[in-house]
Amino acid sequence: MSTDVHLIFDLDGTLTDPREGITRCYVHALEQLGLTAPAAEALERYIGPSIREVLAELLATSDAARIEEAVAIYRERFATVGLFENFPYPSVHATLRALTDSGHALWVCTSKPRVYAERILQHFELAAQFRGVYGCELDGAMSDKAELLAHLLVREAIVPATAIMIGDRKHDMRAARLNGTHCIGVTYGFGDLVELQEAGAIAFCAQFSDLPAAIAGILSAR
Repeated sequence: MSTDVHLIFDLDGTLTDPREGITRCYVHALEQLGLTAPAAEALERYIGPSIREVLAELLATSDAARIEEAVAIYRERFATVGLFENFPYPSVHATLRALTDSGHALWVCTSKPRVYAERILQHFELAAQFRGVYGCELDGAMSDKAELLAHLLVREAIVPATAIMIGDRKHDMRAARLNGTHCIGVTYGFGDLVELQEAGAIAFCAQFSDLPAAIAGILSAR
């Protein structure tokens, strides 16, 4: 495939801000199970990791049946309401168009189930910019970001050195490091600069429109 570089984007906290939908769905799941939910602000740190990992912590349990019950309740709300309580970050549409016009290949790699990620990208008219969308399955398969990124690289025959993972959490940077790709941390999402630095980010963006310059810096250093 002829392209300058493959840009692999996380979704939540990188392309769109899902805080309202995700936090409300966690509150819904906990309250339906008879628990007192933390304040929405306290739940923001759980945006990024896989849903089962988060619910295991929030429920303070390793009981698989209890976790799956909570997942089902969360998704009752998320699949109909929560996924659209969300919005693209400023400059996302224009910047993605500029990146594709520059000849880069764009992909999505998210811990969110692929079926939901595709609906979100279609809803916000972002889908056309991406060559493919990779996410976990509803049963939790491929929920580990490093495993999912490895799958994407193999499936699309992408040489890791030609790829850049772009995300807002340590899980994105870890996935990039384990798979041998470059990585850019975005600091406007749900992970802070320290988290991203410690996880191995080699460049940073304070806003989405900073991406072309960060990508150019990586390419010039290759």
